[in-house]
Amino acid sequence: MTIEALRTPEERFAMLPGLPYSPSYIEDLQGYEGLRIAYLDEGPKDAEVTFLCLHGEPTWSYLYRKMLPVFTAAGHRVIAPDLFGFGRSDKPVDDATYTFDFHRNSLLRFVERLDLTNIALVCQDWGGILGLTLPVDMQPRFSRMLIMNTALPVGEPVSPGFAAWKGFAANAPDIPVAGLVATDAKGDFNLMDALAYDAPFPDIRYKAGVRRFPALVQVAPGMDGIDHGDVDELALTILAGMKHGRDDAECAHHGGNRVTNAGADLGGRAFDRAGHVHDAAHSLGNDVVGRPVLVGACAGARIAKSADRCIDQFWVDDVQAFV
Repeated sequence: MTIEALRTPEERFAMLPGLPYSPSYIEDLQGYEGLRIAYLDEGPKDAEVTFLCLHGEPTWSYLYRKMLPVFTAAGHRVIAPDLFGFGRSDKPVDDATYTFDFHRNSLLRFVERLDLTNIALVCQDWGGILGLTLPVDMQPRFSRMLIMNTALPVGEPVSPGFAAWKGFAANAPDIPVAGLVATDAKGDFNLMDALAYDAPFPDIRYKAGVRRFPALVQVAPGMDGIDHGDVDELALTILAGMKHGRDDAECAHHGGNRVTNAGADLGGRAFDRAGHVHDAAHSLGNDVVGRPVLVGACAGARIAKSADRCIDQFWVDDVQAFV
């Protein structure tokens, strides 16, 4: 079945001084033939560890522009795909195309296509809702995780903050992507960042994924994808620590989130004044040996999501070695 999709013109990405990397593309991904998925592929192809960086919504691989050079400088490979509907990847125009399994299966096929092994999963927001389910089907490929501001929903309401965001996304005539990211970033978000986060979306026709994703979070029994999130045993086996924000209105400290609960049970600590969307910073550091998992949720109290504050300001002095 042919899926009608839009492709963001490349000139929209011409002014990205913060992301000096050329994208790679796959146009014949199994089961997604006819759709082009974009990804960054940096560092040595034969690196022992590959960092698979999965963004959330409404962001794209630009989110990891600060973390990427840290990993490559340490000799690792970094793969950062843009989910369908985001970044440079093609954007199906029909809202109904956007389902949990549509995106989860695309990531499974993507990992298989690149034959990634010894993966360090780096995930935030929807990158975790989807990405944390991948090891269930391909656990031998994964060896460690950096988990930020995300969840494995259990079919229960997540939080009042998320409910407000979901309602906004469902009813707003247009969703101002750069505005959402900038609202909580304050002085750490500049004009070039705004251009970058708006770049994938020339107009409202390109924003089906932005509109649809909040409604896909499994906040009620029986919703698509809950079965893939039944990984309590796996979570309790691998989660080594928890970092979260005390002002976590969207995903932390809540019974509807397996990741938060497991991490908190294992002795995590909270950060003050933390925003929801990490802008994975270079300061995460060069300490890339040691623990297999670092979990961090610092979800903000606002509906809008910060892409430029959390790690830079709240993780730098206390980030733990995890790889």
